[in-house]
Amino acid sequence: MSMQTEHPITVHRRRERDGVPLNDRLLRQSVLSGMYRRVVAGSYVRETAWKNLKPIQQHLVRVLEVADRARGPIVLTHSAAAAIHTIDRIGAWPNLVDVRIAQSGGGRSSGAVRRRALGFEGVELVEWRGHLVTSPAQTVVDLASEATFTAGVVAADQVLWEHRSGGPLARHDELLGAFDTNRRRGVGRVPAVLEFSTELSDSVRESEARVLLDRLGFPRPELQKEFVLPSGRTVRSDFYFPEQDHVGEFDGVGKYFDPDILAGRTPEQALLEEKDRGDALRRQVSGLSRWRTPDQRDPARLYSILVADGLPSRFPPPRKRA
Repeated sequence: MSMQTEHPITVHRRRERDGVPLNDRLLRQSVLSGMYRRVVAGSYVRETAWKNLKPIQQHLVRVLEVADRARGPIVLTHSAAAAIHTIDRIGAWPNLVDVRIAQSGGGRSSGAVRRRALGFEGVELVEWRGHLVTSPAQTVVDLASEATFTAGVVAADQVLWEHRSGGPLARHDELLGAFDTNRRRGVGRVPAVLEFSTELSDSVRESEARVLLDRLGFPRPELQKEFVLPSGRTVRSDFYFPEQDHVGEFDGVGKYFDPDILAGRTPEQALLEEKDRGDALRRQVSGLSRWRTPDQRDPARLYSILVADGLPSRFPPPRKRA
């Protein structure tokens, strides 16, 4: 099981700079000027380095700082566990680090920590840097029991993702097993999340799109269907609706700007390759729809795109946002 254990950026601590305390006055000036940012009390990072991190990495920095400052072993849970296991999400990450405590402890927040008095009965835990963290399956159940349906599906899909480097973090039966030992909470929502989840969503936005397509009344698509282009290249579509012979593609911007995805190509090269791929794919099917993040944020807009492209829905169009 792969877990994040190292800081993605350098953290400066007030009393850990070659044994010499940092100058408080200069430190305050650096924070006020925007050169440095305080991530937890006594720990600072360069603002430029912080902004270059993904939100999940930023939360990991907070988790690592809380863990390293703890006076004894702690149990990381919920969002903290998600950051450790690289279970990404849509939307903002919390500023507080989730720590699980005994039910008799009484949940409360202080400093950089949010204490959750949920107890440990039936909870699967794994070791991490001298502490404990909920397993990926347990983390999904915890998140799904209190988050929205979409957020729960995103978390479950992330854990099940079969194309993850190193393989899935857990299998579907492990998610069911974690739920079976935690039935006391979230009974109404978690089973539906686990039933809807899949190992084939390649991104959090694809997971979000699956939920949205279902709620808008469109047919359930096949995921990651393979097509062989005239060049001989095999590609996978995000969504394929077999009865309509229609492909749906979420066009994320990461493929044009993320250095890991670009793999040495320029954004212009990536854009041209994606256009050629889309044109070749369009010639093989009866219909093809493409949309971006703003379209998913406005269901009426996504509905209009798909219907205009010939994909039928069993529901009337949703109301447009004011």
